[in-house]
Amino acid sequence: MVVVLAACSGAEGSNARAPAVAKETAGSPPCTATTRLIPSCGAWWGIAPEVFTGAPVEQALHGAESRMGAAADVLHVYHRGSELFPTGAEIRLARDPARPRLLMINWKPSFDHTWAEIAGGALDGRIDRLAVHLRRTFPERFFLTIHHEPENDVDTASGSGMQAADYAAMFRHVVLRLRAEGVKNAVMVMTYMGAPNWAAEPWFEDLYPGDDVVDWVAMDPYADDRVRDFDGLVNKTRREYPDWPGFYRWMQARFPGKPVMVAEWGVFERAEDRSFKRAFFESVRRQVQRYPQIKALLYFDSPQAPRGDTSFDAGTGADRAFTELARDPYFRSTRVPRP
Repeated sequence: MVVVLAACSGAEGSNARAPAVAKETAGSPPCTATTRLIPSCGAWWGIAPEVFTGAPVEQALHGAESRMGAAADVLHVYHRGSELFPTGAEIRLARDPARPRLLMINWKPSFDHTWAEIAGGALDGRIDRLAVHLRRTFPERFFLTIHHEPENDVDTASGSGMQAADYAAMFRHVVLRLRAEGVKNAVMVMTYMGAPNWAAEPWFEDLYPGDDVVDWVAMDPYADDRVRDFDGLVNKTRREYPDWPGFYRWMQARFPGKPVMVAEWGVFERAEDRSFKRAFFESVRRQVQRYPQIKALLYFDSPQAPRGDTSFDAGTGADRAFTELARDPYFRSTRVPRP
């Protein structure tokens, strides 16, 4: 499952710290992770903890880990604008001597500039300042996605600066600028919404920035009223878009050599079926190994997400089912390295 592709740094032999980890089961061949953070067996288990609660990140993560009765391999955090990352708290969590974690950092560089303006250099000073911060404070490898879920921000009007091709140019510019300024440890993730209606748009393929600046591809699907189980989550289809095969199938065909991340996934509370979350989490355990290209699964845990409650311990039996899922050996086969 470890594929031969250029690393984000341009060389697998970079001086940046990289995972070299062993399988927990004694007597089995060791599972390892490449410098692009691809585990050779199983998948990373991660979480965006207690989102929209106002809890500081350390409190939120420790609270979520306590509630689910398991530790996270990956902590998903969000930054915007001129914020520098990772923060001190995020670094402490990544370097926790008892349980180190990988960081998945989600960055929207600006809400005031168009993608075309960013691609043209409007935020180069901001990018360079971030590069200095990263070089000085965080040599470990980490996941970085830039302006995730761009589909619903696309403006097809001529000259808008927010066309799909402008997004691709912006993503490329930010990555290449960071690399030129010495950031060799960012593993780049391109994150799609995972919704069939956007995938059916004629400009959809124009969003992709290029293999040389994308290490992982990701989707952010949620279990709405159209979804019954994990299979339906990662391969959402709709009758009104008969040519769309589903995101996992599309990613298999479009990116056969890249690992897939489910960078956000959540299950909404269903008032008419309080046991739905439990049943859904049980389906993930049964079905996830059917999707070997998925190498990371990061839950979006929020009691007040925009479209509903995705807390994993709300609903009848959901807490127990989620704990069993989080502890499943498939997600425990590769350990996060100690810094």
